[in-house]
Parts: sequence; structure tokens; C-alpha cells
Amino acid sequence: MKKLLLFLALSALLLNSSAQELNCQIQINHSQIQGTNTQVFQSLQASLYEFMNTRKWTEHVFNTDERIDCTIMINISEVQGNSRFVSTLSVQARRPVFNTTYYTTLLNFQEKKGDFIFQYEENQSLDFNLTSYTSNLTSTLAFYAYVILGLDYDTFSSEGGTAYFLKAQQIVTAAQNSSENGWKAYEDKKNRYWLAEDMLNATYQPLRRCMYRYHRLGLDVMAEKLQTGSAEIAESLRLLERVQRSEPNSFLLSLFLTAKTDEIIDVFKGSTSPTEKTKVIQIMKTLDPANSNKYDGINASE
Repeated sequence: MKKLLLFLALSALLLNSSAQELNCQIQINHSQIQGTNTQVFQSLQASLYEFMNTRKWTEHVFNTDERIDCTIMINISEVQGNSRFVSTLSVQARRPVFNTTYYTTLLNFQEKKGDFIFQYEENQSLDFNLTSYTSNLTSTLAFYAYVILGLDYDTFSSEGGTAYFLKAQQIVTAAQNSSENGWKAYEDKKNRYWLAEDMLNATYQPLRRCMYRYHRLGLDVMAEKLQTGSAEIAESLRLLERVQRSEPNSFLLSLFLTAKTDEIIDVFKGSTSPTEKTKVIQIMKTLDPANSNKYDGINASE
């Protein structure tokens, strides 16, 4: 454990000087595993931390305070042999809101239980190639690194994350001959294949434009122009109605709602415009009819 803490401390110093794009926390839960050398889990955590945080993912220069906060959680449920791990992967990402101490969630996704199976040996070096599949472990983490970058860039310029979603799709293409789950269209409608595919599909262009208006023109201006920002967020949600009409059970729309529902309710609870509140409630009930009653909370007293 001391070695792990020392490694993480040294990595933090390295990151402060090089300021890579991601500030990624790695959490390994192995509580279900009995009788296995726990040192391998500490080694895995350290290796993944280094992989995500010291690799250069873009051509851009990031300041330390500009790095994207994200968390990768791996819940290991089974060890097969000495080096094959059956687990579930969860990914979260967030970004700060301009002129505030508030962070807004960009992604909160958990893969299907047991879908993330990977090989790892203690102190193993982690290799990755964008165009060739080398391991399920590194391909999956690199895939989510590019998805997180794509989402973040989409919030700063309209469809600004396209280059990174294309890289995520390259990883999916390279993994098509893999025997592991999560990479193929026929396996599930809510997996890595469809996440990359949908982000680049013109059907979901309104959702990506919403991400820009919601964050850059909405949340980011609310500290100085509250009504202007909330009005922009309300209008951005109208773009999602186009997606709902085209794809009522959209994977991407469900991801947006998971990340944003509580935030939207909180934003418009504070609105001083009854008309705006009514409009947002109607939009959200259309987008998310299963949780219709929840949006009535926008009219609740503070």
C-alpha cells in the first residue's frame, strides 16, 4: 500500500508539471473476491491511473486547472485463473461551470453487469494502439477517454468533439474481431459500439448542439446573467424533442437524462418565470414520460 501511495503522489507531481488532459480517478472494488493476492489490485489501480493520466490524448495544451475530471470504477466480481477478471465498468465525467464552484455532470454510465472482462498480470505494462486491438483493458479505457474528451469539447463549441468520437469509433472498429463483449452492434443497444456510432449519426446532431447551448450559452453565463442563461437552457432542451421524435428509445437521450435530470429540476426551481417553468416541465415530460411526476418538482417551493 505504501508503494501505491508513493506512486500516486509521484504521479500527481508529474501531472502538475505536464498537465495532461484528464484528471481521472481509478476505483477498483474487489470486495467480492476472496483468497486472492490483493497486491494485484493495487498494481492494477496504479497502472490504470498512469495510463489514463499521463498519456497525451490530444494535440492541445491543457493547464492543470483545465484537466477534465472523470472517474473509472471497476467492480470485480470474479477471477478466472490468475489473470482474467470479470467485472462491471462505470464511467463518470464532469466539467466546471464558469465563474462558479459548481461542477456539471457530462456522463454517468454503467455498462451491463459482467460485460467488462479483461486480462491483467501484476506490474504488467499497458500497451495501446488506436488502429489495432491489443487488449480489452486498454482499448476500453482509451475508448472512454476519447468519449469523455468528445463530450467535453462538445460543450465548448458546437459539435467540437467530433475528432474524439471518431477516435472512439476507430477503437470500436479495431475491436470487431475481439471475443469480448461490448464492441459489436448485435450484442446490445446500449454498449460501446452504439455510443460511438450514435455520437456520429446525423440523427443525434440536435443532441450534440444541445450540449453546446446548454453548457456554454446556458450554465456558463448564469453566474452573471441568470435569466439569460436559464432561457438558453430551456431553448436547448427543445433540440432534444427532435431526437425524441426520431428515436423515442434513444441511448444517447437516456444518457443525457441520467446526467441532467436533477440538475434541470434544480435550475428551473429557481426560475422567476412561471411561463418558463411550464415550458420546461412540458418538454421534460415529453422527453422522459416514465419519470413524468418528477418534473412537477420544478414548481415546488424552494
